[in-house]
Amino acid sequence: MEFNFYALLAAAVVTLLVGFAWYHPKVFGTIWMRENNFTDEDLKKGSMLKIFGLTYIFSLMITMTLMSLTIHQSGAIGMVGGPPLIDSAKPSFAAFMADYGNAYRTFKHGALHGFISGLFFALPIVGINGLFERKSWKYIFIHAGYWIVTLTLMGGIICGFA
Repeated sequence: MEFNFYALLAAAVVTLLVGFAWYHPKVFGTIWMRENNFTDEDLKKGSMLKIFGLTYIFSLMITMTLMSLTIHQSGAIGMVGGPPLIDSAKPSFAAFMADYGNAYRTFKHGALHGFISGLFFALPIVGINGLFERKSWKYIFIHAGYWIVTLTLMGGIICGFA
């Protein structure tokens, strides 16, 4: 199964692009700052290069996980003991890929799985952290909403173009 590595790099940028819009003061940025007790001065602290650089690296890690969740053919590779380029792949794998190699490889299908990942994985994680940190429901829903939108777009890009 071939994949487009550039699509994974592009999908990782989505976290930054959605974040720029989502946390903009005219969208949820002002509410987010208030819920965190942040001031403009607080946000000027820290290295933006380090923050954005590590965010991108973490986002690349997310793309690897989303690839296995959105591209169903990944499971078939695991069943034959590795990539089909290795001699361990059985002839049945080639037949399976000939029949189903491009099945459900669309932006729409990936977006569905990304949305489900956001709703059933990111929301609970953000919710649990928010509850223990004694954060408000606004805080929880702002962050969870960001991840649901982000994972939806990332899943679509990965499944449709990777």
